[in-house]
Amino acid sequence: MSTKQSRTAVLAWPALLLVALGFIVPVAIILVMSVTDPEPGTQNFEWLATNSTAHDILWRTIYIAVLATLITAVLAYPFAYLMATSSTLVRSILMVVVLLPFWTSMMVRAFAWIIILQKNGLLNTVVGAFGIDPLTVLGTNTAVLIGMCQILMPFMVLPMVSVMVGIDSRLPLAARIMGAPKWKAFLQVYFPLSLPGVFAGSLIVFILSLGFYVTPALLGSPRQQLIPNALFTQVLELLSWGRGGALAVATLVMVGAVFLLLFLVAKVMGIKIGKIGGGL
Repeated sequence: MSTKQSRTAVLAWPALLLVALGFIVPVAIILVMSVTDPEPGTQNFEWLATNSTAHDILWRTIYIAVLATLITAVLAYPFAYLMATSSTLVRSILMVVVLLPFWTSMMVRAFAWIIILQKNGLLNTVVGAFGIDPLTVLGTNTAVLIGMCQILMPFMVLPMVSVMVGIDSRLPLAARIMGAPKWKAFLQVYFPLSLPGVFAGSLIVFILSLGFYVTPALLGSPRQQLIPNALFTQVLELLSWGRGGALAVATLVMVGAVFLLLFLVAKVMGIKIGKIGGGL
């Protein structure tokens, strides 16, 4: 190993240590607790495999996470395209718009949605002006999705923009010179080149969607819990660390399965997810 490589390796150790202490060690503790609390055995995973309520929570979480990923991808793509194809000044302004939500906490944003979506909120005031009966949105999965998508949007936009700014603008232009319509040049040239950003953003958003606690707790219903809310109940209210560990392990398995699925799909399509070209 060269001197330069040795110095780089030394500089990487603090980050590796932080990852070990902040992720690997807690995950190992969770795995141990899932098979040792309240006593050694697989009873916690048996509960997870046979309990219908646990099944509902798992499938509801997957359903919400998939929907949130799809919705944010559809909404983020045009915005990211606008950013990538705009001038430097416009792109900078749009970047501020994307990052603006980070200036307020997640809880404040959730409370803002409560004000908008509640029975006498802004939404029902607007629809009532058109003679439409009040809508029941707060306390439903729809409210949870709205809140989650608004929070997750930057995590989808930024990977997309990072890829799109690296796409040579002459390629779609060449397709148009060859006689392809504008929409065909976009679909067959530009869109495939932007897919690494779509895949990367989708993976990030899906993983983050599985860990939302505040938004479902404030905008959703206690009768429609997601995994983070169920973990809170099991660990801090029922003091069942073993069952909480089993739920956490199930979440890790879901993340791993989705990552593997995206990797295989990307490999079949010839897409390099890790290749986030270009720059901002």
